[in-house]
Amino acid sequence: MTAAPAEDIGTRTFTALGTFASLLVTDRRDLELAFGLLTGELLAVDLACSRFRPDSELWQVNHAGGHPVEISRLLTQALATALAAARITDGDVDPTCGRSLARLGYDRDFAHARRDATELAAPPAPAAGWQTVELDTERRTVRVPATVMLDLGATAKALAADRAAACISAAVSGGVLVNLGGDIRVAGEPPAVGWRVGILDDLVCAASASQAGPGGPGRAVIIRDGGLATSSTRARAWQRGGTRLHHIIVPGTGLPVDSCWRTVSVAAATCVDANTASTAAIVRGERAVRWLEELRLPARLVRRDGTTVLTAGWPAGDTEHTEATSTGARA
Repeated sequence: MTAAPAEDIGTRTFTALGTFASLLVTDRRDLELAFGLLTGELLAVDLACSRFRPDSELWQVNHAGGHPVEISRLLTQALATALAAARITDGDVDPTCGRSLARLGYDRDFAHARRDATELAAPPAPAAGWQTVELDTERRTVRVPATVMLDLGATAKALAADRAAACISAAVSGGVLVNLGGDIRVAGEPPAVGWRVGILDDLVCAASASQAGPGGPGRAVIIRDGGLATSSTRARAWQRGGTRLHHIIVPGTGLPVDSCWRTVSVAAATCVDANTASTAAIVRGERAVRWLEELRLPARLVRRDGTTVLTAGWPAGDTEHTEATSTGARA
């Protein structure tokens, strides 16, 4: 089916999962249906994967005292996704960093956690290691040691984008773009000139190719399929005492990574793949460039001084007339 004209694109932006959510569909007549499907998916993911909600499944797992817990298909998928991300990144993206984040003050919803500027009272807590998670995908049970706290922040939002885009695409006649705080997935037939995505240093904003996106001229790419994600040490940062902290943790130390990169954007076959790679690249530092090249993942890495390194075909101009190819690339 031919993509709808740009003037027919429907958009909706709102808050969800502690960040912003943007929804774009190529036919505005599909917007309300797509919005309903997206909000339903986001609620389901929050109820399954939130570290802060006492009524969430993950909260029950984290407070089970080391006993096995029966879980839903959704949390099973989310945990399997997180463990796969840990495995393929050699533990650089580790779901057992929950206690590490809590020790750094990220022990409640981020909007509330960032308001507390007092000194930290406890020492850092290194991650227990993803191998400590016992997940049975057939019986749908999980057990973690009593001292382990899981956090799915590195993968659950990207998984939600993938799931929502697939669900919406199956229900509407045209194309869809889902953007959850910089984790983007597109599905279905895109606009004729693709989806224009503006790249900023702390998030990703998306609009149709004919619209003026927040990224501005010279800081945008065009995507037609797959996923795109940006990880940044600036996006989710807070202050405790005289120390600036952020959410990308070195599992072995339990401390925020002191990376040479302030922002990394990656295009891949799925949003989960893109976000896994962008997060791991921040942790890996200089080694990330070769790693991304070997995986043939298009990426834009921004150093602290603002200079950039591009890999695997990321468009050199970052203009609205270039295209980031994501099909087939997997972390």
